[in-house]
Amino acid sequence: MENLIILLVGNGGREHALSWKLNQSQRVKKIFAVPGNGGTGTGSLDKVENISHVKADDFDALMAFAKEKEVNLVIPGPEAPLVAGIEGACRAAGLHCFGPSKLAARMEGSKTFAKDFMVRHKIPTAAFQNFDDYESAKIYLESVTHDVVIKASGIAAGKGVIIPATKEEGLNALKDIMLKKEFGAAGDEVVIEEFLVGEELSILSFSDGYTVKSLPPAQDHKQVFDNDQGPMTGGMGCYAPTKVATPGLVDEIHRSIIQPTIDGMRRERMPFVGLLFTGLMITKAGPKVLEYNVRFGDPETQTVLPLISSATDLAEIMLACTEHWLDAVQLNIDNKFSATVVACAGGYPGPYVRGDEIQLEESPAGTMIFHAGTTVSSEIFTTSGGRIIAANSTGATLAEAIESAYQGISTIKFSGMHYRKDIGHRALKVSSPSKAEDAPTSRDQDALTYASAGVSISSGNELVKRIIPLVKSTARPGADATIGGFGGVVDLQAAGYYRPPLIIGAIDGVGTKLNIAHEMNKHDTVGIDCVAMNVNDLIVQGAETLFFLDCYTCGKLDVDVATSFVKGVAHGCIEAGCALVGGETSEMPGLFGEGAATKDDGGKYDAVGAAVGALPHGQKLLPDKESMVAGDVVLGLTSNGCHSNGFSLIRKILKRANLTVHDAAPWDPTTSVGDSLLTPTRIYVKPLLRVVSHGVVKGMSHITGGGLLENVPRMLPEHLAAELDVGRWPMPAVFRWLKTAGALADMEYAKVFNTGLGMVLVVSEADVMQTIMALEEAGETVFEVGRLIPRTHTGCVLRGLETWR
Repeated sequence: MENLIILLVGNGGREHALSWKLNQSQRVKKIFAVPGNGGTGTGSLDKVENISHVKADDFDALMAFAKEKEVNLVIPGPEAPLVAGIEGACRAAGLHCFGPSKLAARMEGSKTFAKDFMVRHKIPTAAFQNFDDYESAKIYLESVTHDVVIKASGIAAGKGVIIPATKEEGLNALKDIMLKKEFGAAGDEVVIEEFLVGEELSILSFSDGYTVKSLPPAQDHKQVFDNDQGPMTGGMGCYAPTKVATPGLVDEIHRSIIQPTIDGMRRERMPFVGLLFTGLMITKAGPKVLEYNVRFGDPETQTVLPLISSATDLAEIMLACTEHWLDAVQLNIDNKFSATVVACAGGYPGPYVRGDEIQLEESPAGTMIFHAGTTVSSEIFTTSGGRIIAANSTGATLAEAIESAYQGISTIKFSGMHYRKDIGHRALKVSSPSKAEDAPTSRDQDALTYASAGVSISSGNELVKRIIPLVKSTARPGADATIGGFGGVVDLQAAGYYRPPLIIGAIDGVGTKLNIAHEMNKHDTVGIDCVAMNVNDLIVQGAETLFFLDCYTCGKLDVDVATSFVKGVAHGCIEAGCALVGGETSEMPGLFGEGAATKDDGGKYDAVGAAVGALPHGQKLLPDKESMVAGDVVLGLTSNGCHSNGFSLIRKILKRANLTVHDAAPWDPTTSVGDSLLTPTRIYVKPLLRVVSHGVVKGMSHITGGGLLENVPRMLPEHLAAELDVGRWPMPAVFRWLKTAGALADMEYAKVFNTGLGMVLVVSEADVMQTIMALEEAGETVFEVGRLIPRTHTGCVLRGLETWR
């Protein structure tokens, strides 16, 4: 694997903590911190070097430096470069950037944008109003009767939030923000929102635009003085994990907030790649979003990174995010607590003095000292910011971690130094488990229900109610398609089988085509696919499909989505002439990863189906290999497109071409990429039953996964091969584009895709015209595509490959 040379932008405690953790990575060769601080500049981290001659906000200079030093991963620490568009500069320079695009960074850069986003995607948050003129904001503030929070919309170094105790304080704050420009342009717009009561916590989540993996929930202490008094700061201390964030609550937050946020951003064409910080208030009505940050928090980073297991490589996680394979890596967390105490300059968060010398004694074993506003020269540290330095420690209990952190802070001294003495006070005031692995007893908790575990019986009942008429529409002789019992019933005699038939079963799923359905929020066509993949496998054996069952497995049941899927299944069953006699809808919270299923993203799900068919007594089971001879003719029936195979490769090609599913399809500008790719698999059952009943078909192959090369030989005896002339049938436009855009070799293309033929048949030369006429009368487009020849090596020989180029 390629060694990583990292450019880390920033100079705070967050950046020191990131340097410390990344320095442990086997994959990391070098870390350039621009500009870094005293902690990253001492040489104690052997791979880290401060760079002072390049400005952190000069993207051209940063990219030139990155090119000179062969940097291959850029990690912006603070929000300012992300909001200013450093990701775009990295992309233009061909560099991976662990951080979102300028568009996506608006989630922090504009609180009004973020609040409007939450409304669009039904993400729970406080009631609010956005204002861009002072008078309107003043009138609104004077009119409300509830307590409020006033936020400068832009970035204000974590200080642009005012919680007024009185109406007068609120009006003064509004004037300071919008008229006096206390926070500069950040106050051009304000958000006035309902003041929420509850426990506050923060969740830091890695994302590659699809997958989410979160660090333990943390609780910051924003106000400068003990007992949460005084003005707001960037953060005076932090601890993790929090008692309030039970596993059930964390699952709920992922299902209802974090995953819908990631999915909503992707659907709005601003996919989030990097670290999403979600600030939450746990109210009596459930978790609500206070704010989003688009980068690591400070001091949350110094608190949660020490909880990452040594078995987890942070650099690998970050690279996985930038390359969209986060689902392939594990984020392991040690079973312990972490606490951080921040020491600040005198006067902070107001005006403060810089340049005071810092005295550092040896810190206790197991305690980390993370520098923030410090510089170092000739091994002498001096203050250079408001929040100067922090002590972090971990422990088996929260009390142990906090006590050790305060021991660490006692080894630091500088003029005017102050820090809070009550970090973790809310957790320590209540009775809590002494060990991280301990759980409260049943007396300390509310009675549990199935719903509290994430399973909704009522949603399941509503789904059944909706799909009963859909299922009923598939009834056929022998099966009345009634659901609600313990199993589906088929009467073979009523179905026309008076002598015992041969029973044949098939089971298959839709595969990663479901990802396209999720992104498009269109689920009926994949229901048809689920049926088609099974019934087509039965007809190639000569069997009539009698009944079908589906299994729909989700993390959280969305009744609308599931109904749409079953509607497609019912449509497919009707087209195939089989009854939908039952199914399983399984709601399994956590199955798809943390927060992978939510109402607003349509609910991630997987779907498989099983079909059972019958071969009449005395009719030959296909393929009839003994009857096949060299010279027999191979006929091909056209496909509807990609059907349900090759979608992992298709998605890779789309990514290479910088196409989303919502873009116009380059092979058909009249439709979108997603709508075109969701064209369902063609169901060949009824036309093929006609020719099978005539006894003229010797064998058939359904062209599914494995393409022509692997599926055609499945119907042939070992001594025969099919020689196909690929110029005999047209290459659909979608395949021509995929082959070109993916630079696919001919054999790779033929091994993955159906190439335009969804089904092939073997008939004797004498029966060719009869078979073609019968199929064309049934609506199929048929091509004579080849013949059987003696096998010398492979079971499928392709000729005329030049027509594919």
